[in-house]
Amino acid sequence: MDVRLLGRVDYAPTYEAMQAYTANRTAETPDTLWICEHPPVFTQGLAGAADHVLVPGDIPVVATNRGGQVTYHGPGQVVAYPLLDLRRAGYFVKEYVYRLEEAVIRTLAHYGVTGHRVAGAPGIYVRLDDPRSHALLPQRPQKDASRTPDFTGLGKIAALGIKVSRNCSYHGMALNVAMNLEPYTRINPCGYAGLQTVDLSTIGVSVDWTDVAHVLSHKLLIHLQP
Repeated sequence: MDVRLLGRVDYAPTYEAMQAYTANRTAETPDTLWICEHPPVFTQGLAGAADHVLVPGDIPVVATNRGGQVTYHGPGQVVAYPLLDLRRAGYFVKEYVYRLEEAVIRTLAHYGVTGHRVAGAPGIYVRLDDPRSHALLPQRPQKDASRTPDFTGLGKIAALGIKVSRNCSYHGMALNVAMNLEPYTRINPCGYAGLQTVDLSTIGVSVDWTDVAHVLSHKLLIHLQP
């Protein structure tokens, strides 16, 4: 897989480039991974309800064709866009999502932080009282888990939203490193009112954006292999 570190790039042209890359793919087109950060922007998914955007203020809102509700992108966040041929990789969307989340969990573990999944809510979360705790969450995915997500005691540190067209993926996930988190108060993050959003810096991990970008890229390359 070709990895491209794009640096800070505007969201709209990056979105358009992902669409074009996917639309023009053939069976021989190589998979690629784009790593970047964006200037402040709210992005709305296909399922997005307008009333989840509370007070956007001076931050633009961009409608997209990814899954999910509204989220925020901004400086200090590592955004990963894997452009994959899932048929060639040999796995389906559910496993693809699991592999994306696993790469984030392994990245957090590199910095001594324990990432968790929550039943019914894609993305990765950390315990607010002890981000390094390995104790299993009662609200973790289980066969008999409730369909209503329970975020008690948790902060969301990574969001996920994808699009699959002709068995090829685009959009991706975002891991919060050292951000201005205030814009999250202007929305219901991922459609959940009151969901607390955190980054590595607010849970006591001081690390450079570039370092996290390289670690996450490496973990994605491992976990997205066929």
